[in-house]
Amino acid sequence: MVVALHPGDGHRRVLLVEDDDGDAFLVRELLAEVDPGVELTVADSVDGVVRGGDLERYDCVLLDLNLPGTTGLEGLRAILRADAGAAVCVLTWLDDEHLGTAAVAAGAQDYLVKGKADGEVLVRAIRYAVERRRAEASLMRLREEQLAAAESARLERGLLPSPLLAGSPIRARSFYRSGRTRSVIGGDFFDAVLGPSGTVHAIVGDVCGHGPDEAALGALLRVSWRALVLAGVDEPQLLPKLQQVLVSERHDRSLFTTAATVSLRPADENGRVGARVRLAGHPPPLVLGPRPTVVAPRVGLPLGISATASWAVAQVVLDPGWALLVHTDGLIEGRGAGPNELLWTEGLIRVLAAERDTDLDRLPERLVQRAQQLNGGALVDDVAILLLSSDTAPSDAPPTLAVPMAVSAGERS
Repeated sequence: MVVALHPGDGHRRVLLVEDDDGDAFLVRELLAEVDPGVELTVADSVDGVVRGGDLERYDCVLLDLNLPGTTGLEGLRAILRADAGAAVCVLTWLDDEHLGTAAVAAGAQDYLVKGKADGEVLVRAIRYAVERRRAEASLMRLREEQLAAAESARLERGLLPSPLLAGSPIRARSFYRSGRTRSVIGGDFFDAVLGPSGTVHAIVGDVCGHGPDEAALGALLRVSWRALVLAGVDEPQLLPKLQQVLVSERHDRSLFTTAATVSLRPADENGRVGARVRLAGHPPPLVLGPRPTVVAPRVGLPLGISATASWAVAQVVLDPGWALLVHTDGLIEGRGAGPNELLWTEGLIRVLAAERDTDLDRLPERLVQRAQQLNGGALVDDVAILLLSSDTAPSDAPPTLAVPMAVSAGERS
């Protein structure tokens, strides 16, 4: 049973767990004499307090150890189990130094002896207990934020790698922004690697969902894809092998991943590069130039949907000075220029045309800025951008328009 003895307008709410009416009256008078603003509530048993489930309402708990149904520090431990953040001061007739030390070690903020604690001592103990608990809570939140930041940093290393393009005439620029509040990373990932045969492979992927589990899975898929490339797995087998990894490692059978893969063969004697593109439920890459163009094979199912899925290939020839933009859907899912219109690929093409003179080093971030302006605020989904280009042209020169050759949307290997 919980009885409000002195409900006031005070700023400190104190719960006294005491079964002796005389002691409860005395505590009330002592507190009122020094600080009339204290709002005191009395409960006659620990069991009633725990079952009531409203410990969080109180700033501090004054606890008598000599209560029916409890012995020693059982009552203190029961209250702290019910609310680990409770500021508890033991208030008892037991003048026992060893018991006081044990109570503080068990989580009490103070150990006060009845008859020795006057009103000033009680108010000061309550005030200090509340402030210590606030400081401990702040430290706990800080520690949690530090752990979350460390977790994000570890996942970031897995999701946002440094492309392995040493020895290749291809340059990669990237941009990443998480759509989650107070988050560094999400489920999007990208990579670019020079394979053993001299072909540059690139991937941009998006694990459905936005939690740390999805981010961890994205990091695993990215690392697995890199390992497959470096092991010399043939390009047509990269997505099937990656799907096997996804199916075996995902924590939820409903999880799937979209991906766009690009392979870029070494340039021929005229400086032209042959590219192969495959899409697993993913937005198509765009070849940049005065009039950006889409490389659009027939879009296959996302990874993890069907064990028999296959992914068509589109082939395109890129002229010297080429640049290729690969991105996740977070970039194009915001509002577009018209009312009730999403940006989508068509709107992104218009933005790219307007930004054709933008330095390639600044272009990924600029695209996100433009998308946010059109959206009227921050984009809600994760955004990952990988911008690949020939390293033979100055980065501040607008890329030339690539000339598509036979785009075999239905060709399969």
